[in-house]
Amino acid sequence: MAERALMLEADGIVKRILHVGSGPLLDFADGTKATFHYRTLRCNEERTLVDDSRDRGKPMELIIGKKFKLPVWETIVSSMRQGEVAEFRCDTKHVLVYPMVSKSLRNIAVGKDPLEGQRHCCGITQLHEHHSLGHPDLDDLQSNPQPLIFLIEMLKVEEPGSYEQEAWAMSDEEKLEAVPHIHEEGNRLFKAGRVKEAAKKYHDAIACLKNLQMKERPGDEHWMALDGMITPLLLNYCQCKMMLEEYYEVIEHCTSIINKYEDNVKAYFKRGKAQGAVWNEAEARKDLSKAALLDPSLASLVSRELRQIEDRIRRKEEEEKVRYKTLFQ
Repeated sequence: MAERALMLEADGIVKRILHVGSGPLLDFADGTKATFHYRTLRCNEERTLVDDSRDRGKPMELIIGKKFKLPVWETIVSSMRQGEVAEFRCDTKHVLVYPMVSKSLRNIAVGKDPLEGQRHCCGITQLHEHHSLGHPDLDDLQSNPQPLIFLIEMLKVEEPGSYEQEAWAMSDEEKLEAVPHIHEEGNRLFKAGRVKEAAKKYHDAIACLKNLQMKERPGDEHWMALDGMITPLLLNYCQCKMMLEEYYEVIEHCTSIINKYEDNVKAYFKRGKAQGAVWNEAEARKDLSKAALLDPSLASLVSRELRQIEDRIRRKEEEEKVRYKTLFQ
């Protein structure tokens, strides 16, 4: 243990154990999964907080050997036992890419694509090319590189083969192989009425494909093939969101599909239903009518949807009349 601490210090990393963990110190072979909470602090007198995984409601999961963009995290967690709490002060050279990593983790926390805004270049190049990361504190760290402190609480260490690998940790080949299985699992959950869990599976499959698509040139053959796989998954995801009454997300995703595929009947139909649910009658009528025009077999279904929208709007107007009447009496 002391030998590992000395090796860390020699590399510009100072470790301070705050709570001793339990069990043996594993060798952290490639494929070992470390699950931990972290706090990122500046090395100033105030120890200004940059990130706290607890604020996001989910710990960090790191697979050793998967070339995470912040290699120092692999180094420091590999010196920890399960249950240990430790603080690591890392020299600037180890944390130059932290602003980009933090942006990705913040994107994940709010359900965005972790690679949003990134280009086909290395992290250091991105640091110089991007004018803003969309977060003032990260912009400041990017402009003024400095040492950082990581306060790590090691929750769990799992050896290779003892856990189910999540999609984000897979190689490109593994992602492509996994997508049909994730899709199938989403369908199974949906049929079982577990809509929220099904949505998560569809989202995971989409994230796998989006990650692969980011490495292709938009419009190229491989990019289009991946997009052809993403679209039905996204429509399934929208169906889940519709049932969960998250209508504006349905409208947003269906619009993105229609912008690329102007003849996608399902996208028009789902967007029309979502527009009706948020009282946008004119837009709902336009989208549903377009769906019926593209697929005449939907005419009766579209007519029924339009009648239901009209009935809901009529009931809403009547309720508002009664409410206003009561208000002014």
